[in-house]
Amino acid sequence: MQKEVRLRWLFIANLLNNAGAAFMWPLTTVYMHNYLKQTLTFSGIVLFCMSLAMILGNYVGGRLFDHWRPYYTALLGGTISTLTLATLIFWHSLWPYAAGLIIVGFGDGISMTVVNSYAATVTTKSNRYVFNMLYLALNVGVVIGTLLVGYLLDLGINVVFAVTTACYIGLMVIVLSTFNVDVNSITNDDHAEKQRGTDTTPASHRQLIWTICLMIFSIYMSYALWESLLSVHMTNLGIPFRSYSEVWTINGLLIIVSQPIVTLFNEKFKIGTQIGFGITLFALSFLGLVFARQYIDFIIIMVVLTIGEVIGLPIVPAWVDDMAAPTQRGKYQGRFNMALSLGRAVGPLFGGMMVAQFSYATLFMTVTILMLVTLALVLVKARREHLWNG
Repeated sequence: MQKEVRLRWLFIANLLNNAGAAFMWPLTTVYMHNYLKQTLTFSGIVLFCMSLAMILGNYVGGRLFDHWRPYYTALLGGTISTLTLATLIFWHSLWPYAAGLIIVGFGDGISMTVVNSYAATVTTKSNRYVFNMLYLALNVGVVIGTLLVGYLLDLGINVVFAVTTACYIGLMVIVLSTFNVDVNSITNDDHAEKQRGTDTTPASHRQLIWTICLMIFSIYMSYALWESLLSVHMTNLGIPFRSYSEVWTINGLLIIVSQPIVTLFNEKFKIGTQIGFGITLFALSFLGLVFARQYIDFIIIMVVLTIGEVIGLPIVPAWVDDMAAPTQRGKYQGRFNMALSLGRAVGPLFGGMMVAQFSYATLFMTVTILMLVTLALVLVKARREHLWNG
């Protein structure tokens, strides 16, 4: 039996999963507020619960990948999301919609971790290349989803759910036809350790992975501010909402164009150097938000942020994979995704509280310092443990 999923199938699976998810995120606030006549606070609570469900899905996905059957775990995550969305085509009043979003979040959490865990088993390409390609697939999916949802909503909410369901059906077809591989072809000793649940990952590696998770939490908590508070901040400055949306189009297109270029140079730099440079650029872009007043300022800041993102973020899960024991790949990819999802969940809440108590400038300075401090902790520990090269 084949021992790994081919990278092209992982790429398409990640693209379809994220295209489907990208239909849901921008839709939620608009649909609940404009169509279901709910408050913005209520829609925010629903999105927060969806994020928490995704975190639980990340954990369950990693646990089942390591201790059950990876193929069945992939089927479970995809089936939960697909069936729930198919139900929403016909039944999308307030409470079914809210409950459906939370269930989809759980299913997507499983799928995210499973795809990352399968990617960690690919040996025909370097893991840096593999995770860069997954990151590219994620962003292509997000661009497709966010561009199409505005047009599809004009045709009716049931059309949006039908197209989203079609994306997930495509994902299920790929899982059924290509994910049934023998990733557990390990030695008897390793298998015995796996059955006992023994984690053979060295303690120094485990500590660094936890520190990386803290850094990823701070990064995605900050990134979530762009998805939530920045639209309000920009419109307060007299910049039209349409212009805010265009900034995200620039982000997506720049990632799609630059990601393959960055991939060509990946192997020429030590992993600690690349992550350090990229995330420093990313963090400093938030400091620029303190002084931004014109639309062009936000465009320049988004370009700097995106360049830092493309250089530093895609290879972080590859670094985690380098340090994890082969029998614990799902566990640590799950923790990475849990930190990411938790950051996205907390970001809007943290940002709102900071702006209410202090100001936007204080918020942007705070998250800049937080990201740089957690990055420094990661890099110092990696140097000390001689894990700078990945």
